[in-house]
Amino acid sequence: MGSRKHNSAVARKEARKTYYVARLRNVPTSPRKMRLVADMIRGMDVEPALSLLQHTSKEAAGRLYKLLRSAIANWEVKNEGKRIEDNALYVKEISVDSGRMLKRIQPAPQGRAHRIRKRSNHVTLVLGNRVEAEQEVEVNETATGDNKE
Repeated sequence: MGSRKHNSAVARKEARKTYYVARLRNVPTSPRKMRLVADMIRGMDVEPALSLLQHTSKEAAGRLYKLLRSAIANWEVKNEGKRIEDNALYVKEISVDSGRMLKRIQPAPQGRAHRIRKRSNHVTLVLGNRVEAEQEVEVNETATGDNKE
């Protein structure tokens, strides 16, 4: 492997250490219904998001609750000995993409047929650390000289 490729591979590996992600694939719910629940927790801190999902009556909320718990577990694996409360974890990104579509036929009157599209989706949830994000913003402001004093 060339040195340029090696350096970029090392940089990607370092960046992945601070990237806490969980994915949910082929969920048999329409993406539109899942996005309604995903929009509720986007940008929220982890603790209030968990309680909101737990007490929401929508079916997609149960699936996102488990996904958020999985992302928290992934964070704990990469940060042994640290507490979630001290690091101010929040839902940095959550995206709902369309998955595969099962096409079925529904009999209709007078010998016709209607298409039924059973949709599915893929959800990607990324956690962020508010403390680290604020430090990065401060470093970038001092480096570019954009201090507003």
